[in-house]
Amino acid sequence: MQTDLAPQFTGTIEGQDAQKLLSNCVHCGFCTATCPTYQLLGDELDGPRGRIYLIKQMAEGKKATAKTREHLDRCLTCRNCESTCPSGVQYGHLLEIGRRWAEEQAPARPVGNRVLRWLLKEGLTRPALFNPAMKIGRAVRPLLPSVLKKKIPVSIVPELAATAVKPSSFKSTMLTLNGCVQPGMLPNINGATDRVMNALGVQLINAPQASCCGAIKLHLNDHAGGLDQIRRNIDAWWPIIENGLEQGGSAKIEAILMNASGCGVTVKDYGHLLKDDPDYAAQAKIISSLTKDISEIIPEHLTELINLVGSDPKIGVIYHPPCTLQHGQQVRGQVEKIMQAVGIGINLCEDSHLCCGSAGTYSILQSDLSNQLRTQKLDKLLKARDTHHAVAVVSGNVGCITQLQQDDVPVRHWIELIDELLLNKNKKSNA
Repeated sequence: MQTDLAPQFTGTIEGQDAQKLLSNCVHCGFCTATCPTYQLLGDELDGPRGRIYLIKQMAEGKKATAKTREHLDRCLTCRNCESTCPSGVQYGHLLEIGRRWAEEQAPARPVGNRVLRWLLKEGLTRPALFNPAMKIGRAVRPLLPSVLKKKIPVSIVPELAATAVKPSSFKSTMLTLNGCVQPGMLPNINGATDRVMNALGVQLINAPQASCCGAIKLHLNDHAGGLDQIRRNIDAWWPIIENGLEQGGSAKIEAILMNASGCGVTVKDYGHLLKDDPDYAAQAKIISSLTKDISEIIPEHLTELINLVGSDPKIGVIYHPPCTLQHGQQVRGQVEKIMQAVGIGINLCEDSHLCCGSAGTYSILQSDLSNQLRTQKLDKLLKARDTHHAVAVVSGNVGCITQLQQDDVPVRHWIELIDELLLNKNKKSNA
């Protein structure tokens, strides 16, 4: 797709990046077949190809309108189109540029919408504010209307957690990120991750100064704020990466482990996001290369895990692969491999490649579309559960888990099931 940049974008980094990204699109339209919003709305401008045309128009000087911004806002950023595209268009990176331009050019958003977006980007990214609010919400959950109950999942911490045993020494050390909403919404995910990796001889450490990965602010068009959070994380991690835990670097960091794929896809993108920052580009590139989803790490320890929990047949589950893992990170089949190796029956539902509608703050800002996608996904998941006689639905991202959670449909992080197998094994050994 040939793009003649408008004078205001000629010679700018954003303009050159957009021109390069746009040039890869060949208008084939394969992306529309796997775009959730296009399938719901049937509007060309609510599919990747149409949104690319809108961005091209802005690049060539046509001013964005509120309608332009609305079509870009409706995108889930699921990046399913990237998995489908035969030309390798990096749509996610192009959309970031297009959204910034639309925000700058279109009329100001309504006051109520601006306030809501500010509350989301400031409240969700500050654990000191979010965690107490979640505790209060959980305490009064029975009194809340159903729409709010869905946003406050019941957190289950296994009673057996106290029986977890740490090895006397660790074979390797990895950094991890607690995240901003996960500790408050579903704290057992981090606890389960720590116990499982400890049992496999991997020490996980957290840099307290590192918090939100930056995704929320980036998706809400606070690009500067998102990059500040990214730099803060790099500042928190880099001394540990460079020097190890002890003087002399005796505990080398082998990886940065992510157990929320929404965070993982963003941290893996740090190298791109800061590629033009002379002070952080090199560090960001290294951090991106070190970052791995937990489903990429455990296969390296699969023999030890099987020795600990066995490979005999166990429960059956339905797996919902997060878009941020299967499309954003292009990681597929790893969770299935792990679960099958330890005897857990695992199956996918129909249309498992499609988004559940969570997409970070999308479920709040685009609630109608999000709810339609949620209903579709739950219908497919429950049919698969009944067909395969599964006992639970599992996923790998806090956003998907809370989006799909219902009181009568347990949805959990798959690492929690591995954790329970280990805890039960320890209980039997101590009996």
